Amino acid sequence: MIDAFSFIMKNRLESFPKSEKLCGVKLISGIFAEGRTLSLPHIRVICRIIPATADLPPVRVLITVPKRHFKRAVDRNLMRRRIREAWRKNRDPLLTALGEKDMHADLVLIWTDTEIKTYDIAEKAIKGVIAKVSGLKY
Repeated sequence: MIDAFSFIMKNRLESFPKSEKLCGVKLISGIFAEGRTLSLPHIRVICRIIPATADLPPVRVLITVPKRHFKRAVDRNLMRRRIREAWRKNRDPLLTALGEKDMHADLVLIWTDTEIKTYDIAEKAIKGVIAKVSGLKY
């Protein structure tokens, strides 16, 4: 039997609220100016890790799929949705690692592959990003 309350709570834990989305021109340009770049298969990451404060969530993320790789908006949106879903489902190890170190991370995820990939490949790329940024092994 499925308990309706636990089902709702589980969905809330795996949500991707606005507070965890990286937005704002000054903030984004600051990350591009002073962030560290990691190149992984299919994806490039620009990250800035700073000490945590009470008003910031542990991680804020910007997901982008360049127009020069995917000319059609439906293809860009498809890859963006796959990356967002993979991030939402697999971000917990990074959250716990940053919580233990009392740090905050701002991440920019840039999809660099020129072909539409399956969800499994996007998830593998996101797991690699999380492992690199948090220092954890999958």
